[in-house]
Amino acid sequence: MAASASSTVLFSSKSSRASLSWKNQLSSTSAFTISGFSLCRRPHRHSQRFIVLSMDSKPTVLVAEKLGEAGLKLLKEFANVDCSYNLSPEELCTKISLCDALVVRSGTKVTREIFESSGGRLKVVGRAGVGIDNVDLAAATEHGCLVVNAPTANTVAAAEHGIALLTAMARNVAQADASIKAGKWLRNKYVGVSLVGKTLAVMGFGKVGSEVARRAKGLGMHVIAHDPYAAADRARAIGVELVSFDEALASADFISLHMPLTPATKKILNDETFAKMKKGVRIVNVARGGVIDEEALVRALDAGIVAQAALDVFTEEPPPQDSKLIQHENVTATPHLGASTTEAQEGVAIEVAEAVVGALKGELSATAVNAPMVPAEVLTELKPFVVLAEKLGRLAVQLVAGGSGVKSVKVKYGSARAPDDLDTRLLRAMITKGMIEPISSVFINLVNADFTAKQRGLQISEERILLDGSPESPIEFIQVQIANVESKFASAISDSGEIRVEGRVKDGVPHLTKVGSFEVDVSLEGSIILCSQVDQPGMIGKVGSVLGEENVNVSFMSVGRIAPRKQAVMAIGVDEQPSKDSLKKIGEIPAIQEFVFLGL
Repeated sequence: MAASASSTVLFSSKSSRASLSWKNQLSSTSAFTISGFSLCRRPHRHSQRFIVLSMDSKPTVLVAEKLGEAGLKLLKEFANVDCSYNLSPEELCTKISLCDALVVRSGTKVTREIFESSGGRLKVVGRAGVGIDNVDLAAATEHGCLVVNAPTANTVAAAEHGIALLTAMARNVAQADASIKAGKWLRNKYVGVSLVGKTLAVMGFGKVGSEVARRAKGLGMHVIAHDPYAAADRARAIGVELVSFDEALASADFISLHMPLTPATKKILNDETFAKMKKGVRIVNVARGGVIDEEALVRALDAGIVAQAALDVFTEEPPPQDSKLIQHENVTATPHLGASTTEAQEGVAIEVAEAVVGALKGELSATAVNAPMVPAEVLTELKPFVVLAEKLGRLAVQLVAGGSGVKSVKVKYGSARAPDDLDTRLLRAMITKGMIEPISSVFINLVNADFTAKQRGLQISEERILLDGSPESPIEFIQVQIANVESKFASAISDSGEIRVEGRVKDGVPHLTKVGSFEVDVSLEGSIILCSQVDQPGMIGKVGSVLGEENVNVSFMSVGRIAPRKQAVMAIGVDEQPSKDSLKKIGEIPAIQEFVFLGL
């Protein structure tokens, strides 16, 4: 397309990101649709998403339950910290709209109402501990809020408390202590049972469960375990046999619970399951109170099916003072002390504080519970490709012409690694983020990327291309295709008819390496100008001169062509955003047929 005086220059901005394109006879409205939703880009739409409280740019973190000093110190180095304990649900809903992060333990219910009351400002909830059943994960995900926990710091403390309850229950320590303090000397009444040679069933063989198993083995117990997700070889490595749920119940002299509270595990110990147990079984629970039907447990204790129970957690915390379970003479109870050691409290505080600060910085979290769960070593390896993925998504969607409906996206990954050794969930989420943010008022992050894409009817398919060569690098290239749309830059359309952009990571820096069918090589560190032109001498100099006159620094320049003197695409990386007049001058260079400015 040749330049003419009637050409139209389109411009729209988004914070520091902008999209400007030049083409004959384009509409002056820059809009896209995703599956029926028309989303216009406007210069200042971000004003609806950020609340400015003061000139202080620090985020605000609300700590709603007591946290160790070491964790508070970390938070205070990065953010304004508001320690407000014992808030009512109404008070928490009022405060949360002023906060970027919330830190809780197990006592605060983080409900859908809290996420709704945040007005989109709340970006991360930190759970100081392992369990997250007090956080509405679905609501967090829908509102783009990351939820992180501290899954490792209190593992040993919880396991030690489980063993403490196990031994105290077996030897009637709590009852004997109360008796002697009451002036009695009842040696015959408090005869206990030995642990050596007894069978312990560990129900839930995760971090805490496996540590309990190790310690029980050291006490001479025979340990079996049930966990539908545990690896048999990991269990065998510490001398534990994995068995079915019913077999565990029928074989155990002692049962130790270490499962999360989910719809599947709620009241998993009930009248029916108690009936399957050995008469005289002893039960320890340092997991979650809701996994036991407490009324059924009282009946089992009264009937002698369960000889004793040692409980650290309860369905309602604190439990009612007149609770039949708490008052039962064969029950040993502690007030949720599983993680309550000095060392564990400090460790949990540090772990959750580091996760919250990292999330507020925009870093990837290995302890996120409602985002793609990717091991820390994989996060490190994929980090430069994460940046590449988001920028390719951002570039691709800016190439879509106004009025086109983006419904289907295909992502191709070229890698020498086997498919099972390449986890692309994180990369897919970042491509989604890059595609949706520039054309909507929705803030996208790793948490709600898939949810938001589905909500808008955007289908993202993935294809892995197995390459020859060394699998040392996880990915050789990422390619993003958008089919069945018009492009504001015709040269971005590939031979097969879809918008296509491709990129690679070189020396840790993301590069754009293909546009449509044209090979280019330009760093994705700033913004990009793409020019479709007739290949001829002097083109680089002419465009460079226009940019130089306005003191716009060119970081990279690359030309991809079909053949000498034929059609070519020039990709120019710039550090600053050129003015509309400068871009218009580029479009008026006779050999340039069309161009587009793409902000990153």
